[in-house]
Amino acid sequence: MPFQEVVEAEGHLIDSHIMENIFDKVVEHHGRFEVEQFRIGRTNSEASYLRLKVETPDATLLDRLLFELLSLGCAPADSSDAALATVERDRCAPEEFYSTTNHKTHVRSNQQWLDVENQRMDAMIVVKDGRAFCRRLRDLRAGDAIVVGVRGIRVTPESKERDRLSFAFMSNGISSERQAETAVRQTAAMVRHTVEQGQRVLVVAGPVVVHTGGVPPLAALIRGGWVHGILSGNALGVHDIEAALFGTSLGVRLSDGRQEEHGHRNHMRAINAIYHAGSVREAVASGRLSQGVLYECVKANVPFVLAGSLRDDGPLPDTITDMNAAQDAYAALVKDAGLVLCLGSMLHSIATGNMLPSWVRVVCVDINPAVATKLSDRGTGQSLGIVADVGLFLDLLSKALA
Repeated sequence: MPFQEVVEAEGHLIDSHIMENIFDKVVEHHGRFEVEQFRIGRTNSEASYLRLKVETPDATLLDRLLFELLSLGCAPADSSDAALATVERDRCAPEEFYSTTNHKTHVRSNQQWLDVENQRMDAMIVVKDGRAFCRRLRDLRAGDAIVVGVRGIRVTPESKERDRLSFAFMSNGISSERQAETAVRQTAAMVRHTVEQGQRVLVVAGPVVVHTGGVPPLAALIRGGWVHGILSGNALGVHDIEAALFGTSLGVRLSDGRQEEHGHRNHMRAINAIYHAGSVREAVASGRLSQGVLYECVKANVPFVLAGSLRDDGPLPDTITDMNAAQDAYAALVKDAGLVLCLGSMLHSIATGNMLPSWVRVVCVDINPAVATKLSDRGTGQSLGIVADVGLFLDLLSKALA
């Protein structure tokens, strides 16, 4: 095997199963490896170190292998700077562009390692004026210098929690057999810790929050200062307002679960009421809207973003129907978040997860285990899945934090 490279990795390589994944990747690419040096971290804070020589039968396989290893935090051991290429046309990256992960990343420029700012997955790295930052493909501009290839890049995957007693109940995948009360206690501890650290807790919520009776407890969490932003779609806003104005959700009475006579038009009446007021904020100011999730957001000055979709009725005047603008609004709100609770929304949960760096904790709650699994499989590997009724979960969480 004439094509070889020396690579190295550092971190909690054993606990997080990174080392075995590195070995597996070499074998998958028809290569072989030789461990040149390995040091085991002896304490919770001390990292392990691996230096490895990898070989492949051809250059193309070696390039692919190095790219795969990079996402595992295993980079070429040489000290060369990252290669840069200039963007020639807006939104058109050079073919060999480096596509980012959501893990903490550094690039080497002028023999110095630079922190990559605004870390997110599926972006390019622009280097300018001694700084490096992620930029989406649609935001690239002619003249930008972006990183290409895999050299001069270091990726640091998030390590598995060594504090096993704290979150051990969530560390073995997604299961419907865990007690909801236990999951709620652990989530409440995470919320408290996030707030105590001065970080923000965001909620990604689907309309199931309304259908399952989750509005009162979510409203209580907002009033209590435990929620600092809401990310959702038009549907949550419409059904939240419908419930506040008419006591129904999709025409079904929340009080007894029975169909309201002519209730099928209530969601359109809710949209119409907000248009008459001008916006959700103006509806609150006029007294037309006096309860609900969006009402509490306005009263507590908690920002909310409603992203539209093709199926929306209305939509509400506050709903952002330009998808690029909605993505920008989501990205602005998730910046510097410490914890994100995803409640009954696959679409918006995955969209939000794609914008988050891997060190931001994510808790996904859904009655369907496939939602939590898909969120994790789409790259948000730090997501902790809880299979439970969203309304019940919110009720228990609000009581735990009361």
